[in-house]
Amino acid sequence: MKLDSDDFELFGTPRQYALDRAALDARWRALQAEVHPDRFAVEGAAAQRIAMQWAVRVNEAYQRLKDPLQRAAYLCELNGAAIEAENNTAMPKAFLMQQMAWRESLDEAHELPAVEQLADDVAAHRRAALAQLEAALDQAHDYAAAAQQVRALMFVERFAHDVDQRLEALGR
Repeated sequence: MKLDSDDFELFGTPRQYALDRAALDARWRALQAEVHPDRFAVEGAAAQRIAMQWAVRVNEAYQRLKDPLQRAAYLCELNGAAIEAENNTAMPKAFLMQQMAWRESLDEAHELPAVEQLADDVAAHRRAALAQLEAALDQAHDYAAAAQQVRALMFVERFAHDVDQRLEALGR
């Protein structure tokens, strides 16, 4: 293992969006067992510090790869398509209109069934957007389009979080 390997190399998985989550989890457990600082206790403090750096690196890579949106953003970045979510918030008009409609629906939803329906709609939209993202990354290799999709999904994720908070407030 090399500390400067990208996350995919580190986990021995192809550099693509689609991945086998069970294999990723198994590889993470194996890597953690390999680099756990306790394994280096007899080798002294310096070896334990290096092992700790490795453990942190493995955990960071795992967190990035297991999350579909983070994995997509990482692939975009690796392929020269910066996400730049802070600087690039331009979205297609239809997307913005949908966001506004969702916000209005959430503002008007005071009963659990209405919020649950909105949560289902957002979840369906997210699934479809993730499928489009996978196609852009793994089939078309269109990293610029994928970066745009990642930015849009970041909005969807924030809104889904708001919907979840409303569901919690309503006792679900």
